[in-house]
Amino acid sequence: MVVRLPEEHRADVEILWEFNRMGHAVRPVDVGVGLGGHDIGVASYAAELYHAGVFPMIVFTGAHGPSTRELFPRGEAVHFREHAIGLGVPGEAILVETRATNTGENIEFTRDLLAERGLLESIGSVMLIARPYHQRRSFAICRKRWPAVDVRCGSLPLALDDYVASIGDVERVMNMLIGDTQRVWAYPARGWAIDQDVPDEVRAAYGRLVAAGFDRRLLAEG
Repeated sequence: MVVRLPEEHRADVEILWEFNRMGHAVRPVDVGVGLGGHDIGVASYAAELYHAGVFPMIVFTGAHGPSTRELFPRGEAVHFREHAIGLGVPGEAILVETRATNTGENIEFTRDLLAERGLLESIGSVMLIARPYHQRRSFAICRKRWPAVDVRCGSLPLALDDYVASIGDVERVMNMLIGDTQRVWAYPARGWAIDQDVPDEVRAAYGRLVAAGFDRRLLAEG
């Protein structure tokens, strides 16, 4: 099955795709944090970075939600850990946080777990490993809820078309991309994340895609 972006929306999707990826350079940090979700590529990239010496320890965080309950029945973090071990990461280098059901909880519960293990004081920098379109939102939430650390973001380095093909569901990717874009300005308004500049072209592309019916992941505003 060939999975392709609809050409009439490609330019707008590409604008949001580029906006939501932070473009952070990969450099050594104290811990990698793999954020749960439907994309097992998060665990794959965490394993790749571990083997490259980017961090000595990984925390996978996530319970499961309606969209991942069948895919990861034992919880996102548990399955991500198993996948990373299958890629050669030693089990003792991985911590698992199994309660979080949203990104704010991913950050807070990871910090709590590190504190429980007596590791928090040694953590000055983290890399959040996420879905590509989840980078900007997770960065903003981490800066709000864990301001003491230097935070960077990363994702499996796939081009847009390759990422869509890896997920196998173009409408899901588009709806989630649009939903994450909205959260860049909706979350600060609710006190959940730091403010970030949103270029006019991003807001315009977002508006056109919502008008085209890609609104399944939107928050009610107001």
